[in-house]
Amino acid sequence: MASLDSFKCKKELKVGSKTYVYYDLKVAEANGLAGVSRLPFSLKVILENLLRFEDGRSVTADDIRAMAAWLDNKGKLDKEIAYRPARVLMQDFTGVPAVVDLAAMRDAMVTLGGDPEKINPLVPVDLVIDHSVVVDYFGSSSSLAQNVAREYEQNVERYNFLKWGQNAFDNFRVVPPGTGICHQVNVEYLAQTVWTRDEDGVTVAYPDTCVGTDSHTTMVNGLAVLGWGVGGIEAEAAMLGQPVSMLIPEVVGFKLTGKAKEGVTATDVVLTVTQMLRKKGVVGKFVEYFGPGLESLSLADRSTIANMGPEYGATCGFFPVDAETVNYLKFSGRSDDRIALVDAYAKAQGMYRTVETADPVFTDVLELDLSTVVPSLAGPKRPEGRVSLTDAKAGFTAAMETEYKKAADLSKRYAVDGKGFDIGHGDVVIAAITSCTNTSNPSVLIGAGLVARKALAKGLSAKPWVKTSLAPGSQVVAEYLSKSGLQADLDKLGFNLVGFGCTTCIGNSGPLPAEISKSINDNGVVAAAVLSGNRNFEGRVSPDVQANYLASPPLVVAYALAGSVQIDLATQPLGTGSDGQPVYLKDIWPTNEEVAEAVKAFISPEMFKEKYADVFKGDERWRGVEAGTGQTYGWNMASTYVQNPPYFDGITMTPKPVTDIVGARILGLFGDKITTDHISPAGSIKLASPAGQYLTSHQVRPQDFNQFGTRRGNHEVMMRGTFANIRIKNNMVKDADGNTVEGGWTIHHPTGEKLYIYDAAMRYKDEGVPLVVFAGVEYGNGSSRDWAAKGTNLLGVKAVIAQSFERIHRSNLVGMGIVPLTFAEGTSWQTLGLKGDETVSIAGITDVKPRQTLEAVITKADGSTVKVPLLCRIDTLDELDYYKNGGILHYVLRSLAG
Repeated sequence: MASLDSFKCKKELKVGSKTYVYYDLKVAEANGLAGVSRLPFSLKVILENLLRFEDGRSVTADDIRAMAAWLDNKGKLDKEIAYRPARVLMQDFTGVPAVVDLAAMRDAMVTLGGDPEKINPLVPVDLVIDHSVVVDYFGSSSSLAQNVAREYEQNVERYNFLKWGQNAFDNFRVVPPGTGICHQVNVEYLAQTVWTRDEDGVTVAYPDTCVGTDSHTTMVNGLAVLGWGVGGIEAEAAMLGQPVSMLIPEVVGFKLTGKAKEGVTATDVVLTVTQMLRKKGVVGKFVEYFGPGLESLSLADRSTIANMGPEYGATCGFFPVDAETVNYLKFSGRSDDRIALVDAYAKAQGMYRTVETADPVFTDVLELDLSTVVPSLAGPKRPEGRVSLTDAKAGFTAAMETEYKKAADLSKRYAVDGKGFDIGHGDVVIAAITSCTNTSNPSVLIGAGLVARKALAKGLSAKPWVKTSLAPGSQVVAEYLSKSGLQADLDKLGFNLVGFGCTTCIGNSGPLPAEISKSINDNGVVAAAVLSGNRNFEGRVSPDVQANYLASPPLVVAYALAGSVQIDLATQPLGTGSDGQPVYLKDIWPTNEEVAEAVKAFISPEMFKEKYADVFKGDERWRGVEAGTGQTYGWNMASTYVQNPPYFDGITMTPKPVTDIVGARILGLFGDKITTDHISPAGSIKLASPAGQYLTSHQVRPQDFNQFGTRRGNHEVMMRGTFANIRIKNNMVKDADGNTVEGGWTIHHPTGEKLYIYDAAMRYKDEGVPLVVFAGVEYGNGSSRDWAAKGTNLLGVKAVIAQSFERIHRSNLVGMGIVPLTFAEGTSWQTLGLKGDETVSIAGITDVKPRQTLEAVITKADGSTVKVPLLCRIDTLDELDYYKNGGILHYVLRSLAG
């Protein structure tokens, strides 16, 4: 798409023998965008994006000028822009439904008489299968093979489908299971820092940017690639060339000074940063790191900090290009041409940081002297709950009193049947080196191996009640641990390889040994997990574990040796050595020099080149997965994982005219801050629920229900789970005492029957009755956003009327053909006295304009009416096109068919 180039900044850049076209920010500054060289580096990336995609409609010259105006307002104005990332990253949980939609669009293209091969991602898409491996087996040399075998057994239906997609779509690549975590694969291989694209006979160079369907997409910001997590609909829109709607953000500068002390890890730094930023409040904002302290941070350290963006609440945590960025591209085996381009482009654009670079303008600034960071953990329930290692024992003791109400029996021990040991509160039953946060970082993984080696030399071993596991973020990690001999040391302590993927951090920790699980649950033991992950919410890691601590991989090993968080590792021994003497943490902790020497000796660019040489081919098991070869997918109607959604049933080239809403019934009256976790299916599937009943009717045993996450490719399951959260409250449904009932219930009118929301919606559909939903403020906060809108659509909801919307969910509703409407200030469904037995008609939709005020006529059960003005939150002309087409996918489909 050629830019209007209002600021005349399209120039050529010669690098070696190659010539690139780029949009020069320095020229744009001279041609009317005064001062933009002082913008934060992350906003320079956004500015370049707007310059490159200026079309006078989705991106205007005024939008671009608003970036220069940021220097004065610093993001405090709500200015919405259209941003187009260079590429999309997916993991398998969230990627499957996106590929389902593409497959459905191909079928619809055939219906329209078009060529199905026109349905392809217009920007590069990489899907990494990394969320399906579970730690069912551990502590042996066969653990990896056994877990992989179980993974394929459980997920072969999904893998068949994804492999078809790999064969059928252009611009779409699948990284097979067993390769690594999507974020680490992104940093080590997929990301390029500067992207290129051939257009009209020239090669255009521009910053590498991405959105991903995993919140920790932010990790790639460590490599100066602007990226963050989005919901499925936004990802699909980006795949198909549509812009991501966003506000020009505030940017909080985080100044780093000094250098970390001996024995302090990158994990300690990131837990400190997370605590500071969460306390500051950076939700919806960019964070950008600057200052002389960057000189002491390796690229892996930066990625560790960037990864935790969701935990500290920011959209992203950005590190600009500098010498370390270029060095890492060399270290990880990128091509010489790409490395030269990154260096030259960043310098030409004023995007290259040096120690002499003037500090950018920021909305606000925090500062951390790295020399003040101390060894730390975070827990027992929140990533921002950092405690110093010296205070960890006391912190658990306090939590036993305040969080768990068990201070009186802190020292009690309980027998484990047939095992010859007992367990008590604070015993570490899971010690897992896992997650993208740390397994991208050689220093902490080598450090963990050295701790294991030194512990073995002292005669220590892991406690028998600890489930130990090592799930690296990439095969490169396994290679250097093997080459250094450190994997053998880790194996002897039970830290055998269990898989390459996201395991314990997302709850794929697998079951504890049955006897330990029984003792925990029979006796109410507050057991602990220590993991090198980024999420430690209660119930997430394991249903048997209440206290979860985030820690560096070396500390994970140390806690496996100690066996309890009731031991103060700073002052108490980990155990008794083979010589009968106590062994302390300081006795087995490696020096920074030892770690650095091992990293230098055992990691090389050749490792990266070898492991990623044929990354998309996969191993023998992946190559054996069957896949259809047609351009359209051969849907298996018996599948309970993948089904053809009905979005395009009856589609024609001419959209059906949109109509006013007449005589709609109310499906739900919801309160404030209803999140997308309330709306969208998540977690386990209950036997008695509509989703459970559907699976049972398809001969799926309850033990094989799996979770909603794995069934996101089947709309029949997902629509039955929409508004079905066990904690959601529909104020239409009261108990005998007049209290609102929890769970996915509603009242069907006019019969007055209490039904599951899904069952009521299907009855209304059979009756030809449209539906609306009412809600309070900030409707649609949270993640899992795609099915929050998709499910609402499939239930037959035509409009959602709220006091205010979360921005992305609002746009997702439009993208699924649903009208978002807001009350005037001071008005709500409560002030109107709604009970849920009313009917609602909304006029003016047939010829609606963006942000037009419409009128709703609400008819109460007694026949009286009230007229209510509502602001239509279809905000732009592009969104209006999406709505009139029935949704964004319909709009794109017709555009391609035409």
